[in-house]
Amino acid sequence: MEKLKVGILGATGMVGQRFVTLLSDHPYFQIVVLAASERSKGKTYEEAVGGRWKMDAAMPELVKNMVLYNVNEIEEVSSKVDMVFSAVDMTKDEIRRIAGRRMSRWSSRRSTWIISM
Repeated sequence: MEKLKVGILGATGMVGQRFVTLLSDHPYFQIVVLAASERSKGKTYEEAVGGRWKMDAAMPELVKNMVLYNVNEIEEVSSKVDMVFSAVDMTKDEIRRIAGRRMSRWSSRRSTWIISM
Protein backbone atom coordinates (compact mmCIF):
# COMPACT_ATOMS: atom_id res chain seq x y z
CA MET A 1 0.00 0.00 0.00
CA GLU A 2 1.27 3.46 -0.90
CA LYS A 3 1.74 5.75 2.09
CA LEU A 4 -0.18 9.02 2.31
CA LYS A 5 2.05 12.09 2.02
CA VAL A 6 1.61 14.30 5.06
CA GLY A 7 2.68 17.70 6.26
CA ILE A 8 2.97 19.02 9.79
CA LEU A 9 2.07 22.65 10.50
CA GLY A 10 3.78 24.08 13.57
CA ALA A 11 6.38 21.31 13.42
CA THR A 12 8.95 23.00 15.65
CA GLY A 13 6.69 23.42 18.70
CA MET A 14 6.07 20.78 21.33
CA VAL A 15 2.87 19.41 19.73
CA GLY A 16 4.52 19.50 16.30
CA GLN A 17 7.48 17.57 17.67
CA ARG A 18 5.06 14.96 19.00
CA PHE A 19 3.49 14.65 15.55
CA VAL A 20 7.00 14.18 14.12
CA THR A 21 7.79 11.34 16.52
CA LEU A 22 4.43 9.64 15.96
CA LEU A 23 4.51 9.89 12.17
CA SER A 24 8.20 9.41 11.37
CA ASP A 25 8.01 5.62 11.19
CA HIS A 26 4.29 5.21 10.60
CA PRO A 27 3.09 2.41 8.32
CA TYR A 28 0.46 4.58 6.54
CA PHE A 29 1.99 8.08 6.50
CA GLN A 30 5.14 9.60 5.02
CA ILE A 31 6.24 13.03 6.25
CA VAL A 32 7.06 15.13 3.19
CA VAL A 33 6.54 18.69 4.45
CA LEU A 34 7.34 20.42 7.73
CA ALA A 35 6.14 23.99 8.23
CA ALA A 36 6.81 26.51 10.96
CA SER A 37 6.94 30.26 11.52
CA GLU A 38 8.23 32.61 8.86
CA ARG A 39 11.54 33.04 10.72
CA SER A 40 12.20 29.28 10.40
CA LYS A 41 11.49 29.07 6.66
CA GLY A 42 14.49 27.76 4.74
CA LYS A 43 16.24 26.32 7.79
CA THR A 44 16.62 22.61 8.31
CA TYR A 45 14.36 21.12 10.96
CA GLU A 46 17.33 20.34 13.21
CA GLU A 47 18.63 23.89 12.82
CA ALA A 48 15.25 25.47 13.60
CA VAL A 49 14.50 23.30 16.63
CA GLY A 50 18.04 23.55 17.97
CA GLY A 51 18.21 22.69 21.67
CA ARG A 52 14.42 22.93 22.05
CA TRP A 53 13.72 19.26 21.23
CA LYS A 54 11.33 18.20 24.04
CA MET A 55 10.62 14.55 23.25
CA ASP A 56 12.20 11.64 25.14
CA ALA A 57 13.07 9.88 21.89
CA ALA A 58 15.83 11.35 19.75
CA MET A 59 14.89 13.52 16.78
CA PRO A 60 14.23 11.13 13.87
CA GLU A 61 16.99 11.13 11.26
CA LEU A 62 14.32 11.34 8.56
CA VAL A 63 13.41 14.93 9.45
CA LYS A 64 16.70 16.45 10.60
CA ASN A 65 17.66 17.76 7.16
CA MET A 66 14.19 18.57 5.88
CA VAL A 67 13.93 22.24 4.92
CA LEU A 68 11.06 24.06 6.59
CA TYR A 69 8.23 25.86 4.79
CA ASN A 70 6.42 28.94 6.04
CA VAL A 71 3.23 27.80 7.80
CA ASN A 72 1.37 30.77 6.29
CA GLU A 73 2.02 29.58 2.73
CA ILE A 74 -0.77 26.99 2.92
CA GLU A 75 -1.19 26.75 -0.86
CA GLU A 76 2.42 25.67 -1.33
CA VAL A 77 2.33 23.27 1.60
CA SER A 78 -0.97 21.64 0.70
CA SER A 79 0.01 21.19 -2.95
CA LYS A 80 2.63 18.65 -1.84
CA VAL A 81 0.55 16.53 0.56
CA ASP A 82 -2.53 14.36 0.92
CA MET A 83 -3.09 15.28 4.57
CA VAL A 84 -1.97 17.97 7.00
CA PHE A 85 -1.54 17.59 10.74
CA SER A 86 -1.82 20.97 12.44
CA ALA A 87 -0.12 21.84 15.70
CA VAL A 88 -0.97 25.51 15.14
CA ASP A 89 -3.48 27.21 17.39
CA MET A 90 -6.37 28.09 15.06
CA THR A 91 -10.08 28.57 15.52
CA LYS A 92 -12.48 26.18 13.79
CA ASP A 93 -13.47 28.99 11.41
CA GLU A 94 -9.83 29.51 10.40
CA ILE A 95 -9.41 25.78 9.78
CA ARG A 96 -12.59 25.68 7.68
CA ARG A 97 -11.48 28.70 5.67
CA ILE A 98 -8.08 27.16 4.90
CA ALA A 99 -9.52 23.72 4.13
CA GLY A 100 -12.26 25.20 1.95
CA ARG A 101 -9.89 27.40 -0.01
CA ARG A 102 -7.51 24.57 -0.78
CA MET A 103 -10.08 21.87 -1.40
CA SER A 104 -12.04 24.07 -3.78
CA ARG A 105 -9.01 24.19 -6.10
CA TRP A 106 -8.67 20.41 -6.31
CA SER A 107 -10.71 17.91 -8.22
CA SER A 108 -13.33 15.94 -6.33
CA ARG A 109 -11.16 12.82 -6.29
CA ARG A 110 -8.35 14.50 -4.35
CA SER A 111 -8.60 16.52 -1.19
CA THR A 112 -6.38 17.55 1.69
CA TRP A 113 -7.46 16.55 5.17
CA ILE A 114 -6.51 18.83 8.03
CA ILE A 115 -6.07 17.13 11.40
CA SER A 116 -5.73 19.61 14.26
CA MET A 117 -4.73 19.05 17.89
